[in-house]
Amino acid sequence: MNVIIVGGGKVGAYLSALLSSGGHRVKIIEACREKASRLQQDLPNLAVVLGSGTDPDVLQTAGIHNADVVAAVTGKDENNLVVTSLARYEFHVPRTIARVNNPKNAWMFTSDMGVDVALNQADLMGHLIAEEMSLGDMVTLLKLRKGQFSLVEERVDPSAAAAGKAVRELNLPVRCVLVTIIRKGELNMPHGDFVLQPDDEVLAVVHVDHATELAGLLGKPANQRHRSV
Repeated sequence: MNVIIVGGGKVGAYLSALLSSGGHRVKIIEACREKASRLQQDLPNLAVVLGSGTDPDVLQTAGIHNADVVAAVTGKDENNLVVTSLARYEFHVPRTIARVNNPKNAWMFTSDMGVDVALNQADLMGHLIAEEMSLGDMVTLLKLRKGQFSLVEERVDPSAAAAGKAVRELNLPVRCVLVTIIRKGELNMPHGDFVLQPDDEVLAVVHVDHATELAGLLGKPANQRHRSV
């Protein structure tokens, strides 16, 4: 894909390197000459455009007419909103992503402002910390559908409610699907008669609202957990 990243700070530089290593064609727009020069040295295989991403002429120089995605990741929320608005309404870019620096400004990052995906760093970090605190040993492997669902992994605890029960006997949360069960390194399909045993590794897709319920079913009961902070 053709990707334009506006903002060449630490976030922009890391994102550019990551996407480029994945085979995407990436261009970075950076307004600071010193940063742009450093980017060119650190990432010699990427095209760096000097200028402001809020300037339509600079966006055109970067080839925005051919862009599949524009990611605005500068340190200023107002600039990120201008970039996404221009990308969507002036240049009709199919996909726009914006970084939210100040959580108080998150309400402005909507589709009306040309934002398809708003990345609110503080909010994401806060929810991840709260989730990890409540899920015991469950590990979140992947976020899906803008964080509404997660691919999670949980090892069946010997004292868990699910231990020794067939899949059809489990009272699974409504918005939860078992993907596979790993036992002694072998993948097993979670059909109804499959009986869960202690130390089985269960992979499941679950809605964020039901993750704690699933963790309680597969993991150690809450009253037996010992945590240290």
